[in-house]
Amino acid sequence: MKQAKMVIDKEYRISDIDDRIYGSFIEHLGRAVYGGIYEPEHPEADEQGFRKDVLELVKGLNVPIVRYPGGNMVSAYNWEDGVGPKDQRPNRLELAWRVIETNDFGTNEFADWAKKAGSEIMMAVNLGTRGIDAARNFLEYCNHPGGTYWSDLRKQHGYDKPHNIKTWCLGNEMDGPWQVGQKTPEEYGRLAKETAKAMKLVDPEIELVSCGSSHSSMPTFPEWEATTLDHTYEEADFVSLHQYFGNRDNDSQNYLANSMELDRFISTVISICDYIKAKKRSKKTMMLSFDEWNVWYHSNDKDKEIEPWTVAPPQLEDVYNFEDALLVGSILITFLKHADRVKMACMAQLVNVIAPIMTDNMGAAWKQTIYYPYMHASVFGRGTSLHPVVSSPKFDTKDFTDVPYLDSAVVYNEEQEEVTVFALNRHINEDLKLDINVSGFEGYRIQEHIVLENNDLKAVNTSLHQPVKPHTNGKSELRDGHVEALLGKASWNVIRLKKTR
Repeated sequence: MKQAKMVIDKEYRISDIDDRIYGSFIEHLGRAVYGGIYEPEHPEADEQGFRKDVLELVKGLNVPIVRYPGGNMVSAYNWEDGVGPKDQRPNRLELAWRVIETNDFGTNEFADWAKKAGSEIMMAVNLGTRGIDAARNFLEYCNHPGGTYWSDLRKQHGYDKPHNIKTWCLGNEMDGPWQVGQKTPEEYGRLAKETAKAMKLVDPEIELVSCGSSHSSMPTFPEWEATTLDHTYEEADFVSLHQYFGNRDNDSQNYLANSMELDRFISTVISICDYIKAKKRSKKTMMLSFDEWNVWYHSNDKDKEIEPWTVAPPQLEDVYNFEDALLVGSILITFLKHADRVKMACMAQLVNVIAPIMTDNMGAAWKQTIYYPYMHASVFGRGTSLHPVVSSPKFDTKDFTDVPYLDSAVVYNEEQEEVTVFALNRHINEDLKLDINVSGFEGYRIQEHIVLENNDLKAVNTSLHQPVKPHTNGKSELRDGHVEALLGKASWNVIRLKKTR
């Protein structure tokens, strides 16, 4: 049996964790909104048409922030279409996903939903077909207390108090040729800088996210970051990163090593940010917002069959399997390893569209396989990210070399006197014995050892059958300051320790 070792100590700190790394995303895409979070005719709908069964599953994830309304959709979106009396809102051609947008659901409805979900809002402005004027007006509508045209219009719409949305994205994936209103880095950098200046005059308390590359394989990466940040560095507070993964070659061992690429992506963006900081002699350190990430490939072929110009078709409805859940856990571990710079992240998306939660229209809501590592990290991963000293056997794949079988992160919650070890065994055929030196945490005891495992890497959950669920029968013992744990083959483990009195 392969063996790995880990030493953890409360003094080996990476950073305090910003809870917003456990954020998510709702775009007007597919059934994320209509038939997802909002379905007035559903028997579980509340007085505003929000599905209460979905809200309960969202609350179980403890989602701190949700990005809205896009995504690609925002680059041709007129925010004014989604406010005011519903019978006066227009139907529009939504160009990003080639559907009809009814605008029955808009900014104010989302603000109400987010409040019920216990989440803050990350709002995006349209820098594709629009620009400074629309962005400043939208911010005034949402955040100004009153006495002006746009803030008083919000009051007329029934919202006397401002929404006080503090996090705003300056467009979305503006480097992408698929984007309506694609920009060169110089074009985007200038527009984003001037939009940021205007928005911070309206509300100096907001945080702004400058668009980074759409993914690490873009031909313009990382020159896009260097050029755009040369303009936006002093106005923006974050730069965005987006990345999706898939197992199209059905090579599971290679697939589970993809967080190595993610780590390289993050490290490269950090180095570009720090280069611009040095170039500008700035005292500010740019933080990262990984505001789109997930597994996305299962639904690609099926989406090609969808007829254009329908309302809320079933787009991007990936049915996730067990190995997808393992990779999601590995991605979250990677964010925790970079907690000093990754301060926000949004799993794309939250409901139905490449999502941890699925629904049937007029039917049930259920948890996909990826729900569980996301939930575990969000619920138990609050506090300080520690740097464990790890020794692990390694392997090579067709795309990666020296991949540790053990992928791990450690979170110390000093206030609750708890330590959580997130541990993924990447080996798809063999168990892994793990020795954790916790002698620096005297008086701590194992509270529980949660395991997500399944002999079938391709096992999926449906509304009728959910074979992929965690259990608390993990094999771990604490003796003489060491936790001896057995990590089953291809398993996600959450080992929780708490101080006893």
